[in-house]
Amino acid sequence: MTLNCIIIDDEPDAVDLLELLISQSTGWNLNAKCYNALEALAFLKSNTVDFVFLDINMPQLTGMELATLLPPQTRIVFTTAYSEYAFESYTFQTIDYLLKPITLKRFLAAVQKIEKYFSKREPQQVPAADPGRELFFVKSGKVIKKILLQNILYFEGEKDYVRLVTGDEQLLIYRRLKDIEAQLKLPFVRVHNSYIINYEQVIKIEENHIYIADKRIPVSDKFREVFMEIIDKKKF
Repeated sequence: MTLNCIIIDDEPDAVDLLELLISQSTGWNLNAKCYNALEALAFLKSNTVDFVFLDINMPQLTGMELATLLPPQTRIVFTTAYSEYAFESYTFQTIDYLLKPITLKRFLAAVQKIEKYFSKREPQQVPAADPGRELFFVKSGKVIKKILLQNILYFEGEKDYVRLVTGDEQLLIYRRLKDIEAQLKLPFVRVHNSYIINYEQVIKIEENHIYIADKRIPVSDKFREVFMEIIDKKKF
């Protein structure tokens, strides 16, 4: 696959390594090597690329600060020696997060991920979230209640039960969370082994937690990437 990319990193050795890996392992076009954020912004002002390899710790502007200034269609592969920025990185248009020193094995895995992303980017669109008057009948104890899907905030797994939470009530359902997940579609998304949320009800995302109503819900590494891809498609 032919893709256009640039490297943005203030460490010459890191730039040289990435350039070598790209030339030996891909058919991509490396359009530029930028050693600081201002150099990258100047290049991108008159050139378009599919994605950038972006270091986080740089002078003048950090990678995180630069990410907010990139063209909205430009995707990012972060490269850094620090793992603590991983969750925050997925609040941007991020495809992957590579920890330095980057090994050949890890780079090849990134190549597969990047090319898979671009190969399915066009045909795959996030379906419009329009639950309208869709409903479920929920058996809780001896009662069967009608619940409009749009009113559900989240589902929380509790051993052999699932807690269904709306703005007005909570119901315990004798089902497994994965069985309920199989019956749902967007705007419902799994964010944790114990949680399925209605992303239309999200108030904010902060670090590795989602806030819905007065509930603070963790986002696990297992589900974070898919969730942030959905959110990314809804960002201005």
